[in-house]
Amino acid sequence: MSISILLVEDHKIVREGTHQLLEQFSDLHVIGEASDGLEAVQRVSVLQPDVIVMDVRLPNLNGIEATRMITTKYPNIKVLILSAYDDDSYVFPLLEAGASGYLLKTSSGEELAEAIRLVYRGQTALSPRINTKLVNRLRGHQPYRIKNMPEGLTEREMVVLRVAAHGHSNKAIAAELGISPQTVQVHLRNIYGKMNVCNRSEAIAKAIQYGWITLETDEE
Repeated sequence: MSISILLVEDHKIVREGTHQLLEQFSDLHVIGEASDGLEAVQRVSVLQPDVIVMDVRLPNLNGIEATRMITTKYPNIKVLILSAYDDDSYVFPLLEAGASGYLLKTSSGEELAEAIRLVYRGQTALSPRINTKLVNRLRGHQPYRIKNMPEGLTEREMVVLRVAAHGHSNKAIAAELGISPQTVQVHLRNIYGKMNVCNRSEAIAKAIQYGWITLETDEE
């Protein structure tokens, strides 16, 4: 298996360094580079990569708009954001635009390689800081909007996912809902199966991406 990658980064030295780093992994192959968002969109149509590793702050067309255009036209191509910034104004719009992962540039080469593999397999890859930010911003005041899923979550499963999104352990979820930890585990297993994810972080990220969980923006 070889995963084809398009690198999108406006700083040449960073782009070249990332290229060299990724080529150290036998299953990863960089097939092209782009220095701005518009060039990325144009190159995608020609190269058809498996995964795009893209920065956020790009000239001509920013990473958010480029991600939205690419994921809309090419839903099978995965976008992994690699950025130095963890601002809310970048993180949440990018997930809503269809990004499959968000990694910070403080990540190691091994972490980047594994994130690429995860999004290629249809999973979600988030840096710990991004995952924490995601969980902390969840509110759960509005009901989930289940759509585009063969079998929707039951009301009880949605309640379990909502409580889990606040960072509670299985034991804490059980105590809050008046059920056993084993029952919580069964609900979570059903949720993961229906949403085609492997863990709660992925379930939360996917729920936000698909609009099943509403993010409430803090007002200044």
